[in-house]
Formats: sequence, C-alpha cells, structure tokens
Amino acid sequence: MQLPAMAFAQALLALPETLAANSGLSAAAAAQTLKTLQAQQNCPYLGIDCMQLGTHDMREQEVWEPLASKRQQILLATQVVKMILKIDDVICANEE
Repeated sequence: MQLPAMAFAQALLALPETLAANSGLSAAAAAQTLKTLQAQQNCPYLGIDCMQLGTHDMREQEVWEPLASKRQQILLATQVVKMILKIDDVICANEE
C-alpha cells in the first residue's frame, strides 16, 4: 500500500513544480525548498509565489483556495486515472 501512496504524493507534487517552472524558477529546486520549509516551519500555507519568485506564506499574499474546491479537483483527477486504468485493462485483455 505504501508504493501507491508514494506515487500519488509524487503526482501531487507536479502542481507546485509546474507552477514554479511556468514562473521561471527551477521546478525541482522550488518544490524541494517548499517541502523543506513546510516541514521546518510546520506551516502548510507556504507556497510558490509567482510574483515575487520564491516561497512565501500564501495567507500574507492573500491567495485563498477553498478546501472543497481542492478536494473536488483531487477526487476528479483520481477518478479519471481509475477510468484510464480500466480502459487500459480492457484493451490489454482484448489483445491477448
């Protein structure tokens, strides 16, 4: 069960990496810095700041994202992946 959870966590890390890359930052470095600072400061509100280029407290920047919205996005993304995997299983079964 650990491997799927780790893969899911890695997939979620693509969000800040993409945001950092689109802002002109190093995606890997920004994501690693974000994870490290969140762990050290025990602050889940740290995020990638596209305007000042770095990691800042999103509450201070007045960036808000409702939990219900984020939960729904993750739920829908998970359902899409499950559907794709089911389709892939059907195609593989037909090829044999």
